[in-house]
Amino acid sequence: MKKKALILAATTLSAICLGLTACSKKGDNSGEYTPWFPPFSYDETEGGNYEYGSVTESSFQDVAENASSYFSLDRNTSGYSYVRRQIEQNNKIAEDSVRIEEMLNYFDYSYPEPETDAVALSAYLSDCPWNEENKLLTLGVKTQTISLEEQNGNYVFLIDVSGSMSGDDRLGLAKYGLNTLVENLGDNDVVSVVKYASGTGVVFEGAECTEGNKPTVMNKINNLKASGATFGRGGLELAYKTAQKYFITGGNNRIIIISDGDFNVGVSDVDEMKEFISEKAKSGIYLSVIGVGMGNTRDDMLETLATNGNGNYAYLDNKTEARKVFSHDLNGVLKTVAKDAKAGVTFTDNVVKYRLIGYDTKHLSEDDFNDSRTDAGELGSGLCSTAVYEVKLKDGADGDIATAEIKYKDVRGTQKDASVSAVITTSSADGNDARFAACVSEFGLVLRKSQYAANASIAAVYERLESLATYIAADPYKSEFVTLVEKAIRSELY
Repeated sequence: MKKKALILAATTLSAICLGLTACSKKGDNSGEYTPWFPPFSYDETEGGNYEYGSVTESSFQDVAENASSYFSLDRNTSGYSYVRRQIEQNNKIAEDSVRIEEMLNYFDYSYPEPETDAVALSAYLSDCPWNEENKLLTLGVKTQTISLEEQNGNYVFLIDVSGSMSGDDRLGLAKYGLNTLVENLGDNDVVSVVKYASGTGVVFEGAECTEGNKPTVMNKINNLKASGATFGRGGLELAYKTAQKYFITGGNNRIIIISDGDFNVGVSDVDEMKEFISEKAKSGIYLSVIGVGMGNTRDDMLETLATNGNGNYAYLDNKTEARKVFSHDLNGVLKTVAKDAKAGVTFTDNVVKYRLIGYDTKHLSEDDFNDSRTDAGELGSGLCSTAVYEVKLKDGADGDIATAEIKYKDVRGTQKDASVSAVITTSSADGNDARFAACVSEFGLVLRKSQYAANASIAAVYERLESLATYIAADPYKSEFVTLVEKAIRSELY
């Protein structure tokens, strides 16, 4: 397909998907999406002025030498929003911003739901689109849906009001998101607001989130102004102190920090912050990290907070994303059902070699996987988490190729160790979910210029999305993915 024809076809597919989505989602504001088509002139700057943590891709492993793979499992989504922001703002993608697992985990899939366990595991085997000699093994995790109304909540909003937070896409977007969150909280939830800049302060504390109190809470948030430096550690100290003051035994105790991560007073070193926040995590108070802002943004700091603070991490690049995080995904963002979640996959001799796509900073040793004390990832209520392996099967392989296991602490009631497992065979099912995950994976490989991309191309991604048009049209977020692929094609950078 020629370049101009591909661009025209991509535009057509995007319009069809968005049009069908509008029909299927009529009246559902949580699915709103306004398409925007960029000009053809692109800024070659590598992703703008951000600081990302270094990512080194996992290599292929020979099964004869190392048959098992272990990693911490979570459902962070910030990587997808960072990629979207760079494409929308005409920036060339910063390679370290492309965390493929966070792109995969941004989406919902129709994986089987757990019946009694907190977690259900399913597995799929499909062709590898960018390397015809290999297969893709997709692991699908779905958590049990629990309503926030089933448990009283103690929430502390920790808001960065330093000078760098000035602007509609920073403090303005933070206010919009928190207003959306307040609207969705219940009468039995207690809310406190802590702010930090050069210093720290409690805006208000212990407010019951009744319908009568909600306007007052929102007004307090909306009156915040941005100025000064960024004493991030001090803000965290005060937030944990406030959360502990209103701690609900058996309840949902959580801090929600909104920041650009540019800590410039006190502790600003990632390793020091890791040690500090890991100690705070022992308090039984969970942490949700919400990033905002473009330029002067410390993604590496925010990811450290989420990874080591028993938390999750999302990035708000627009109001649509704020609605997704604080409305569509709210139960999963605020309610953890599986703590210290980790995955292990052991391959049989039907497999020659394998490579985990993404999760590059989350590898674990076998000892860590088997030790219930290992601090691993958190999975929220009613959400999906996805992992994809590229595998090379032996010629004539038939039967079992791998056994996958998810270990976690079930925190729905009394905390207890639990696990689920699945056997993957050469006849394991394929499906639209696995095919869409392959499209997202290939897109990520191209954007980060992966040495393992083989024959991957955005044109090939588009062509497969075209065959999934009906499946995609049922989901506004998958439809939006089509527009991102289109914009990458229009840019002619990839």
